[in-house]
Amino acid sequence: MGQTVIEKIFSAHSKDEVEPGNIIWLDLDVRSARDFAGANVVGNLRKNYPEKSKFENKGKTVFTFDCVIPANNLGYAENQQTIRVFAEEEDIKLYDSEWGIGSHVLIEDGYSLPGTTTVGTDSHLNIMGCIGAFGQGMGDQDIAFGMKAGKTWFEVPPTMKVIIEGELKAPCSAKDITLAVIRKLTSKGALGKAIEFEGKAIDNLSLPGRITLSSMVTEMGGIVGFIPPSDEILKYCKERAKTDFTPQYADEDAKYVEEVVVDISDLRPLIAKPFKPDNVVEVESLEKDNIHVDSGFIGSCTNGRYADMKVAVDMLRGKEVAPKTVLKIVPATRRVLGDMIANNDIKVLFDSRTVVSNPGCAGCASGQIGMTGKGEIQVSTGNRNFKGKQGSGMTYLCSPETVTASSIAGKIISPDNL
Repeated sequence: MGQTVIEKIFSAHSKDEVEPGNIIWLDLDVRSARDFAGANVVGNLRKNYPEKSKFENKGKTVFTFDCVIPANNLGYAENQQTIRVFAEEEDIKLYDSEWGIGSHVLIEDGYSLPGTTTVGTDSHLNIMGCIGAFGQGMGDQDIAFGMKAGKTWFEVPPTMKVIIEGELKAPCSAKDITLAVIRKLTSKGALGKAIEFEGKAIDNLSLPGRITLSSMVTEMGGIVGFIPPSDEILKYCKERAKTDFTPQYADEDAKYVEEVVVDISDLRPLIAKPFKPDNVVEVESLEKDNIHVDSGFIGSCTNGRYADMKVAVDMLRGKEVAPKTVLKIVPATRRVLGDMIANNDIKVLFDSRTVVSNPGCAGCASGQIGMTGKGEIQVSTGNRNFKGKQGSGMTYLCSPETVTASSIAGKIISPDNL
């Protein structure tokens, strides 16, 4: 019988029989930890392996800082310094505060590659599905063991297929496709399953769009969401790869537990109302309510690439953010920020009264740019709008196009009605 993508990746990384429901030992190509829980990983390694080699392969082990960078409280400052000292002692690669979101950096620097396996202390590490790789967030004890042993146990999940029918048309973008899928599946529709996305609109997505879709599989309840790597993606990865890799594609006779069709032929800009990512409606349906926007946020692992920033730059050129609204932009990585500087985008954003910060996770981490106060209404490109997640205010999830349009108008508005 044919295999799905996750079954083929697992078969290439395990000696055990790979079938849904089986628990296997899985070889790990990349073992990472971030500033969140990273110090706990260090503590586990020091405690459990005090006089032994702590790593199966140091070249496959990486620490990243991205949640709270630079540290703005004593707890994170202490955790980050603990990791710095340990990484120096053990000669482990560390991407410090200037580099940005770890999952993005692992792709940019050729650690995570099509067909490979990556684990870390990040609940959205399944973002690696954007390049056809397996990624998974785990607890600090599991990650410490993975760094030491080079493997972890994993239950093989069943796979569902999500078929996107129709053509993506402006002003809709990958975030609108993503919200359309969540609206169809709900937050539990892919619970415990791997997803394979297919369709012409999926094939045509660039890397930033693929990142957007794969990064929100967590909000669908899914284990990971795979997008078949295109020639463009393979070229991007080969130029950065530190090792050889073999992309995996599903067999024609692969078995799926479910197939879901999402038709985007008549897709309009979408928005997820508080306090659930699957509370999705058309943006236009809220326009009659004249909802004032206190703040806008563009960034996060979901929409923090240069293409997302460029949307705001192009829409804001010659315009200003509404007088009683604050727009905050946080690029995902140092490289994204570098592109913004090189292309003189910062000047456009400055002139429009937009706040631009250093790279990082921003609003998804407490105390960073993108947090909201009581009664504050925010439109955000983030991936979660749970109560309290980004402060005590109310967060609406939408595309960079909708965030920018709403920030200019000072109220929630569809980008084509600005």
